[in-house]
Amino acid sequence: MEENKETKQEIDLSKFKIPEKKDEKVGMVWWKHLLLFVVTLMATTFAGLEWVYVKRVIVDPITLEQWLGALSYSVSFLGILTVHEFGHYFTAKYHKLKVTLPYFLPVWFFNLLPSIGTFGAFIKIKSMIKSRNAFFDVGVSGPLAGFVAALFVLFYGFTHLPPQEYIFQIHPEYQEYGLDYANHVYDNLGEGEDMMFGTNLLFEFFKNFVAPDPSLVPNPHEMMHYPYLFAGFLACFFTALNLLPFGQLDGGHALYSIIGYKRFHQLLPFTFAAFLYWGGLGLFSANDSHEYLLSYAPLYLLYLYFVSMKLFKEKVTIALYAMGIFTAQFVTVTFYPAATGYTGWLVFGLLLSRFIGLHHPPSLYKEGVDTKRKVVGVITLIVFILCFTPKLLILN
Repeated sequence: MEENKETKQEIDLSKFKIPEKKDEKVGMVWWKHLLLFVVTLMATTFAGLEWVYVKRVIVDPITLEQWLGALSYSVSFLGILTVHEFGHYFTAKYHKLKVTLPYFLPVWFFNLLPSIGTFGAFIKIKSMIKSRNAFFDVGVSGPLAGFVAALFVLFYGFTHLPPQEYIFQIHPEYQEYGLDYANHVYDNLGEGEDMMFGTNLLFEFFKNFVAPDPSLVPNPHEMMHYPYLFAGFLACFFTALNLLPFGQLDGGHALYSIIGYKRFHQLLPFTFAAFLYWGGLGLFSANDSHEYLLSYAPLYLLYLYFVSMKLFKEKVTIALYAMGIFTAQFVTVTFYPAATGYTGWLVFGLLLSRFIGLHHPPSLYKEGVDTKRKVVGVITLIVFILCFTPKLLILN
């Protein structure tokens, strides 16, 4: 009786709407999941042609070798994504939860805009997760499974690098400079055209300790032309994105399970402030004029207020929170002009705050996770650190 009393005191499920869902016969709906997977495979293959070979599917002639290269990207990337989702799926089944097969989300803009072919995938859990153990297991199983799959893809990619001359197949205009092209072509690119993907600790490890010949490792500006490396890099980025410690993300499930409902929400304003701080830091520059700063500062402050509204009830508190982040960023670039941040994270800040949600629903039973799961939580944190990419894209 005492345990039930404590549970009622801690939990207020009225804040979290958990709609009842009708049972679906898997045999009747499996074709939807298969169709979405096939369409996503096509979309990622088309995107692979654009990234790897700079080919437009509708316009340019495409060779069989190029189709196979694009498939190398799409199969690798979707393979990692599929392993990730089935990690969630089978763990949910283990905990006897009603769960759907993965829904894949294709996206391709018909060569009008760049895309990677997908917005990802998700499963629907149709029954309440009652314990913190179940929240933890379901949350971390996907990223850890996907991380292992990404290791295999990256290992294969870095141990099967093509010769340096491979880049001339993609950019024949580089050939006039020979293998010294990097010292010539990037300086001649127009503003906004000099783009490269960022890096992370795992990628750096493979570059420095796994690649048999360092000279074969691609220039950061050209990494997207190597399908296995590109697929592995994107998989690492999405693994870290899923492990951010917020709301319904996998990292949010893990953190909530370990520290509990009260501490999770006490910590939330600080973790989200750190996230927004790094993202918005890219908007500031010690070299900007005061007039330029004042022109976008009101709009940026409005953004900070808008994305922080779910954290506090009082408008004054929200305003002070937004102003505190803004002030910290301004002071940082004043005393450390080299600090740049990455403004792309501000988009994810908006998605997290207004669509995915920052808060975590309580479980029915409040018992914490055991020591083994805490150890797995530390391992999961290490995976996040290895995969986190501070800057996804770098534009000059």
